[in-house]
Amino acid sequence: MTRRGWAGTAEGGRRFRECRVVNLAWAMGFVGALAALAWAGSLSAGGRLALVVFFPYASAAVFAGGVILKVWAWARSAVPFRIPTTCGQQRSLSWIRSSRLENPHDGIGVVLRMALEVLLFRSLFRNAGGEISSGGRIVYREAKALWLAALAFHWSLLVIILRHIRFFLYPVPGFVPALERVDGIFELGMPAFLLSDAVVLAALAWLLLRRVLDPRLRYLSLFSDYLALSLLVGTAGTGILLRYLAPVDLAAVKLWALGLAAFTPGAAPAGGLFFIHIALVCALLAYFPFSKLMHAGGVFLSPTRNLANNSRMKRHVNPWNPAVRIHGYEEWESEFRDKIKAAGLPLERP
Repeated sequence: MTRRGWAGTAEGGRRFRECRVVNLAWAMGFVGALAALAWAGSLSAGGRLALVVFFPYASAAVFAGGVILKVWAWARSAVPFRIPTTCGQQRSLSWIRSSRLENPHDGIGVVLRMALEVLLFRSLFRNAGGEISSGGRIVYREAKALWLAALAFHWSLLVIILRHIRFFLYPVPGFVPALERVDGIFELGMPAFLLSDAVVLAALAWLLLRRVLDPRLRYLSLFSDYLALSLLVGTAGTGILLRYLAPVDLAAVKLWALGLAAFTPGAAPAGGLFFIHIALVCALLAYFPFSKLMHAGGVFLSPTRNLANNSRMKRHVNPWNPAVRIHGYEEWESEFRDKIKAAGLPLERP
């Protein structure tokens, strides 16, 4: 915050901090309005047709087009130098032990490093939080809660997405029923309680409360940050309600989903909550390529992660360097010989 204008005053600072909280209200209001529109649309035949046919196809097209454009823009960006982010010993002399994972020098090391990053969030595991103590010193402490919540959310979301494959494929792949049996290992209730449903809601609640309760993080949070979380909470919440409290005809849902996948859309099961769930899923799908959620694809194209640090083993030349005529010392001495000799300076060549 600058010292100029209203933002530099105490009142301006208070208003500026409050507007960050307003971002959460706007995001939740947007999701609530979207849910209300979906419920209203489910009351008419035209609205139901738009919700179960037009919106899914439109959101899928926006998602596919947005992801392709993003990946294409990242892929065509030139990376003339090796710029991996490392925190380990680079490979150099044979008697100096290098860090294969922290500072990979070949493709195998890069694959292993990327696998640990994508599957286990290795860099986030080493996250540390800093704060100023009462004595004025900066104290760093471990911050594993964010790593645990992020890991729980992403793996639970992956399980939920894989479970939904059964609606779009026939016959259902064998791993889907096996995954559901593992997910419902507690065998509680009917339908069976699935662990991933509880974990994804708990992780999302923690990630949202973290932004609201931490003053520094709340100050930095934008509308887009809250919107992504609100859409995820709404999508997961309505899906869980459909499974446990307001079940729909799963056979009708499967027929509708198979029709969408085969481009022969048909009628969808009735129920306002089902249409709200579909609307939120479509909104999240269309918003995905233009939000921070796109880090799911960007991590694979990040030059700080996907490059081997072999600068000491191989010379990398910037292809953008223009052709420069080299003016060596011998040529320079020949050109200025008379002036150098007149000044009494020594000459290397007689």
